[in-house]
Amino acid sequence: MQANVTVQFNTEEPGIPAEDEILSWAGSMLDGQEGEVTIRITGEDEMRSLNSRWRNIDSPTNVLSFPLHDTGSPLLGDIVICAPVLRREVAQQGKSVKAHWAHMIIHGILHLMGYDHSNDKDADFMEAKETALLQNLGFPDPYLQDGRAGL
Repeated sequence: MQANVTVQFNTEEPGIPAEDEILSWAGSMLDGQEGEVTIRITGEDEMRSLNSRWRNIDSPTNVLSFPLHDTGSPLLGDIVICAPVLRREVAQQGKSVKAHWAHMIIHGILHLMGYDHSNDKDADFMEAKETALLQNLGFPDPYLQDGRAGL
């Protein structure tokens, strides 16, 4: 069984990559994995609500991952991406739209796979993994572009 990725669009925010691009980036990460992943593209209200409920932070964020480890379920988890936040980050950080979206997809999937950035050692390891994966897709190092600004 190969990983199955579903993309849900819950916003009409401009600048969202095409579904086939999102599926391609996710597929490059999930090659050989089994299970299901849902990537939900949403607006600020939904993201604010999720971030408040699950992280006690009352503001939208760029990406949230909801891994389902050790549940016996065929689901790997869900990734929620806030399109308006990404649009602002692209403008603020001077990144290309596609590079930043690919980064957030990869970042979210790495969380589903158990990677984290809760301390400096884990963050350095995860950032190196993200950078290598993005470079394999033809994108530049996302941390050099923005002076290692946090996610």
